Amino acid sequence: MPSAQTDAPAWLTDDQQRSWSSVAAMLMTLPATLDAQLRTDAGLNLFEYHVLVALGEAPGRTLGMSDLAALSRGSLSRLSHAVGRLERSGLVERSACSEGRRRMEARLTDAGWDKLAAAAPGHVREVRRLVVDALSDGQLEALGAAADVVVRTIDPALACGERAGGTGCGPLPDGRAEVSAQQGR
Repeated sequence: MPSAQTDAPAWLTDDQQRSWSSVAAMLMTLPATLDAQLRTDAGLNLFEYHVLVALGEAPGRTLGMSDLAALSRGSLSRLSHAVGRLERSGLVERSACSEGRRRMEARLTDAGWDKLAAAAPGHVREVRRLVVDALSDGQLEALGAAADVVVRTIDPALACGERAGGTGCGPLPDGRAEVSAQQGR
């Protein structure tokens, strides 16, 4: 049986608590703010935008649903609901994978590509306003490196440098690179 000493939490120091409080506040407010911008300007939520980006960066603009769930950082259930909404809007099409009828894949339509291309500039402006331009180059690099360490601790496959398809690390439809806000996008 573990001793009482090993069961006791390793409480944060005052400095660690202040830093963690800042990180927690950013994690709570940044996605909501980015989501609001996308909803207002593009009629998409942040998760749907991530789905479109992942498809837009994929070869043939097509991914298996399980790969798409991993790249967009969502469960298969959440992804299925989002792809259903995007499908009803004509932005994505679902079909059985050509190599195996049991797996489904999603493909970004031309309308979906156009929607992504139209949404990206406003999203990038908001990412710049809230994060990129608010930090010095060194602070941004340190934030990105620190975030990558945390993501790698949670799930090594999602770390920016190791992710297949590069969602959050790759180009936008106009060829510019976007800084990942969570994520990635």
